[in-house]
Amino acid sequence: MNKQIGLSAVAGLIRSGMTIGIGGWGPRRKPMALVRAILASDVRDLTVVAYGGPEVGMLSAAGKIKKLVYGFVSMDPIPLEPYFRKAREAGTLAVSELDEGMLQWGLRAAGMRLPFLPTRVGLGTDILTYNPHIKTVTSPYEDAEVLVAMPAIKLDLALLHVDTADRLGNTHIHGPDPFFDALFARAATQVVVSCEEIHDRLDLARPDDAAANRFERYLVSHVVLAPEGAHPTSCAPRYGWDLEHLKAYAASAAEEGGWLRYRQQFLGGDEAAYQAAVGGAARIGRLPLPIF
Repeated sequence: MNKQIGLSAVAGLIRSGMTIGIGGWGPRRKPMALVRAILASDVRDLTVVAYGGPEVGMLSAAGKIKKLVYGFVSMDPIPLEPYFRKAREAGTLAVSELDEGMLQWGLRAAGMRLPFLPTRVGLGTDILTYNPHIKTVTSPYEDAEVLVAMPAIKLDLALLHVDTADRLGNTHIHGPDPFFDALFARAATQVVVSCEEIHDRLDLARPDDAAANRFERYLVSHVVLAPEGAHPTSCAPRYGWDLEHLKAYAASAAEEGGWLRYRQQFLGGDEAAYQAAVGGAARIGRLPLPIF
């Protein structure tokens, strides 16, 4: 029942050509330590499904993504992720750009083991023009309404980051928004969760603790202890996003050889080396939470 593995074992779970869902939202609670493990591997030709942030840009810059299924790719105060933009403009990515609600509807369909879920979202838009694999259906009832049949988005693997976990696979998300991580977990054949801290067994008896357990432990295949593992994205209420680092990362996209320099400076070693390069765990822990 002990599902804990080391960060170094993550790359061995991922094979080229897989469909991988990455939880979090933009620059918030992304499993960046797990993403860095992928960046250090020889895995390629991934289909990535995400409400994207810097993980999409980095995987694009490293040539890891074959196809991207997304609602947006943004770092919030930096509206459009720059390395994603470069890949998109260069035409190096196959894409399926969806309404944010359609994306979560597709994940929900996969989690419910349904081929599709009907929705009105997308009707009368170019979403259907540029996603010809998405079909419409006619209601079998008296209304005979034409609806979009949003297909299930099935994942081989989901990567998520949480506040706390136990070795059984129970998790707690204490931030103000769990986003759609539970849908990613239910849509996936395997789920790898990284966490800020790990326990032998979490207490789920109190109402607040039970509410923070957003998806069932049977869905979780592996748990990885990765303190500060969401950096440079935020992990509320523990630490905010590292805007200074994100600005420098974004600026590198405009420089000749910028990705190579960024990779050499920050991604050349293990996770401990990365955290040392960005100022250490203590600095990450002091990053202020963004105010909206």
